Amino acid sequence: MRIRRATAADAAAIAAIYAPYVLASAASFETEAPGAEEMRARIEAGGDLYPWLAACEAEGPPLGFAYACAFRERPAYRFTVETTVYVAKGAQRRGIGTLLYGALLPLLEAQGFAQAIAAITLPNPASVILHEALGFARAGTYEQVGFKLGRWHSVGLWQRALAPMGVPPEEPRPVSAAWKG
Repeated sequence: MRIRRATAADAAAIAAIYAPYVLASAASFETEAPGAEEMRARIEAGGDLYPWLAACEAEGPPLGFAYACAFRERPAYRFTVETTVYVAKGAQRRGIGTLLYGALLPLLEAQGFAQAIAAITLPNPASVILHEALGFARAGTYEQVGFKLGRWHSVGLWQRALAPMGVPPEEPRPVSAAWKG
């Protein structure tokens, strides 16, 4: 399994991985699966600050993806990212999520981000186990905040420290300056 930076050329494969999570589960609170063009726009919107990674066998299409995005839009939050990982149905339980986060989290540390936040629709024991195994700790819960698939869902927040929290902090570095993939 190879972890590499995702590109716009991966958009259709990433959209296909993500679609079942949107259409048949509450793991995502989106209700319409984004197509390849929308996924391409999201990948490109990450620019050189917010990384998107893909897990592939040899030269094949992605079997999973992970990315970081702005946690919140206000400037004081710029040192914190929200992280996400999705693995294709049929490719789960092979350690792909761990490999993706095993590349993403050190990259975010090298970039100088201070904190990572993961939002997990509850219940989702597999995601909780993955995040806690990688150093995330439960930070709180938004109770009954999303209505999908005929019922209300809570969202748990998990948090992980990344780079040391300097005072004042250094601005996060671009992915291209930190990626060693």
